[in-house]
Amino acid sequence: MSPIYFDYYDSPIGLIEIAGTSTAVIALNFVAERCREVASHSLVAEAVRQLDEYFDGKRRTFNIEMALEGTDFQQQVWQQLQTVPYGCVASYQDIARGVGRPAAVRAVGAANGRNPIAIMVPCHRIIGKNGHLVGYGSGLWRKEWLLKHEGYPVSEVCR
Repeated sequence: MSPIYFDYYDSPIGLIEIAGTSTAVIALNFVAERCREVASHSLVAEAVRQLDEYFDGKRRTFNIEMALEGTDFQQQVWQQLQTVPYGCVASYQDIARGVGRPAAVRAVGAANGRNPIAIMVPCHRIIGKNGHLVGYGSGLWRKEWLLKHEGYPVSEVCR
């Protein structure tokens, strides 16, 4: 097993812990504090650079190798999430249809919630079919902030 490297990014919406191997990012999560010793690698440093560009409004897509570990269904959902463009949203129903399982809306929600690489795999772009902001494990306020940052017109209706 290859070593896991860690670094942290101080984003406008909280501290982000980044984990990766020498070949791929494996996790990106909001954390309350720095819990690990920073042991960075050039790939993890590249993830920090790309996050910096995203939060500065200079990056709309991420082009970094990611290794997402999960079930086949979770993998399908996470791949589908990556098709939702910057500044746009899709519903859980849209994602369920996109993976060929239109009745699996709740399962899509569960897979979305287990996304190990927040922001880069844009689970924040998924909303309820009624347009409401629902289901963001890092807090709906972060989801709202990220959508507004991307230029999505979040309104009172979305809450």
